[in-house]
Parts: sequence; C-alpha cells; structure tokens
Amino acid sequence: MSISPIGGVGFTPYVPPVVAPTVADPTTSGAGGVSAPSGSGFGQMLVDGIDHLQQVQGTSDKLAVQAATGDLTAIHQYTIAATEASVTTQLTVAMRNKALEAFNEIMRMPVG
Repeated sequence: MSISPIGGVGFTPYVPPVVAPTVADPTTSGAGGVSAPSGSGFGQMLVDGIDHLQQVQGTSDKLAVQAATGDLTAIHQYTIAATEASVTTQLTVAMRNKALEAFNEIMRMPVG
C-alpha cells in the first residue's frame, strides 16, 4: 500500500465488505432456505481485518525507517501512515473488547 501525496491526504480507511446472505432452495437447505455465502463470513471478515492491520502497521514501520534515515522526502506520508495505524489498532482493540463483553454476557446467562 502506498500513500500518495497528490491531492492532499492519501488516507483511505478500511471498510470491511458487507456480504448479504444468499437465499437457497428451501428444499435443499436446512436453515429455512437461508445459507451463508461460501468462503465469506464473520471469521473471514476478522481475518481480513487483522491482515489489513498488519499491512497498515508494516507501511507505517517502513515509512518510519525511511524518515529516520532521511530517505523520506515528504514527512507527511509517515504522519498519515502512523495515524492510520494508530486508529486501526484502536478500532481492533475496541472490537475485541466488545466481543469479550458479549461473550462474558452470554456466559452469565442462566441455563435451563
């Protein structure tokens, strides 16, 4: 991923793809005719988000090294990349915290 200084800010936030469930033939599907699309789901969305986080942090690290060695001519590229990495990390941690809260709430539900 490269950050282009042309036209101002080159920051593009990550937006996970929205995948709607497909409607299958009710005679062959066991869940009332609705089935999840193959190869995409909540787990894949999490994997894609983590991959994006690693990519953003890698870009920020690479630009930090270039800035420290003097090879980076436009310091705003590093500033934008570092901010994007920080925001992406904060979002990932917030999502993890919400998932843990939901799990703990489910575990507190009475059974029976």
